[in-house]
Amino acid sequence: MNVEKLQKMAGSVRTGGKGTMRRKKKAVHKTTTTDDKRLQSTLKRIGVNAIPAIEEVNIFKEDVVIQFLNPKVQASIAANTWVVSGSPQIKKLQDILPQIIHQLGPDNLENLKKLAEQFQKQTTGTTDSADATSGANAPQEDDDDEVPQLVDGETFEAAADEGQK
Repeated sequence: MNVEKLQKMAGSVRTGGKGTMRRKKKAVHKTTTTDDKRLQSTLKRIGVNAIPAIEEVNIFKEDVVIQFLNPKVQASIAANTWVVSGSPQIKKLQDILPQIIHQLGPDNLENLKKLAEQFQKQTTGTTDSADATSGANAPQEDDDDEVPQLVDGETFEAAADEGQK
């Protein structure tokens, strides 16, 4: 065999400098999945059960939707805990709305109408920024964000007592 090749191979297995012991076998590093194991043990303690045959999970946040396709879903009703695991995709609400409209029930249609009105206000507010009518609407929108004034002579405690009767 070639002496240079042997020296090169011997150099790759040395743990220190010249004269030190050679490593007997190459160390194989195991992947650390301790976080996943801890999570699974905690979920077992809570008592989650797998829910099969869920094709899609959508989480709605403001104007963004986090969508999971074919996720692994686990739930514990007693602990009010739901675990959705899989690869998420972040999409805009306008992009996903035509696909999910048939899934909405009658309760959600009211929310959808409100959402459409807000979206319309946003688009008209940005396109007609120089228009005088949108300037007239601006103080009304600011008014909604402010805390209303208390009525003289009324307190929160009195209103709460009246509500309980």
